Amino acid sequence: MSSKNVSLKYANSIMYDLQKAFWDERGKGARFRMTTVGREYFKDKGLLELKADSVAAIVDTIAKMLKDEGVIADLTQKHDDRLLRLKVKGCLHHDIEEKFVAKGVEPFTCVPANLVVMALEQVLNRPVELAEIKVESGSCELLLVLFDPR
Repeated sequence: MSSKNVSLKYANSIMYDLQKAFWDERGKGARFRMTTVGREYFKDKGLLELKADSVAAIVDTIAKMLKDEGVIADLTQKHDDRLLRLKVKGCLHHDIEEKFVAKGVEPFTCVPANLVVMALEQVLNRPVELAEIKVESGSCELLLVLFDPR
């Protein structure tokens, strides 16, 4: 095995090909099978050991983790009752989402969103659904729907 690092362009190209193959197989149903992408890596980093007690604190903690890992440049939030709007800037995987949009396919997975969903469900016991991903130049706007605690 080579000790050389793999380029981000190569890794994102492979990720795109895998996601595209899954989309071709499942269509919109792929979205509901991709909700765990990225979680295992961050579980090993202590994601489920969060001591936060609010939506805002959990999102802030995840934003810091993602920034520290170099996955994103910034993540901002607006929480309004059951709606949580996230804006992710400078994500390493943004190129993948832009490729999907260029092919007329609505993006259907997002690692930062997956981590927020997992943490809110685990820490606050609140079911959460990723409802929308809007891709802009250099950023993604995510809409998550929060349900009542179980």
